[in-house]
Amino acid sequence: MLKLTRISTVVLLACSSAAMSGTQELSADDLRSLDGQVQEIKSDVLNIASELSNLEERLLYPTNTQIAIFVSVADNEAFRLDAVQVEIDGNLATHHIYSYQELEALQKGGVQRIYTGNVVTGEHDLRVTMMGQSKSGKDFNASDSFSFAKGVKPKTLGITLSGPEFGKGGIQVGDW
Repeated sequence: MLKLTRISTVVLLACSSAAMSGTQELSADDLRSLDGQVQEIKSDVLNIASELSNLEERLLYPTNTQIAIFVSVADNEAFRLDAVQVEIDGNLATHHIYSYQELEALQKGGVQRIYTGNVVTGEHDLRVTMMGQSKSGKDFNASDSFSFAKGVKPKTLGITLSGPEFGKGGIQVGDW
């Protein structure tokens, strides 16, 4: 409420200053003061936007049902990752096609949050499919299924992808 009052005051000051500009000049001190107030309002607006974003995430993804899935590429892997598809309990959760920049970031150790959603507590099936091209230039598809248990706390899973030379599909899933 105090922030709203402060914003209203500054807006009124600015309007009255603009109205009086025809009759009297604003001093440099008045302009600096007004500029300081504008900067303070900008800061307040950014803080409010951040708080709203956090509140939105808590409302959309309550902690007792929240799941987040991250993707990374194993160290020293040179295959080209084209796309990843994730299904939870037989339903498509997400599908992502990678750009050159995204692939380069993953190969340098980057991690991508590929999915955030809600699942009920209990046992669930996760199916991960990746499409890409091996070092030798041959296209490949790899798919594997995993089980995970969702408790009351938020669940975070990490998917680590390797090329077809790794064996067993090159997909590993674990808790993060």
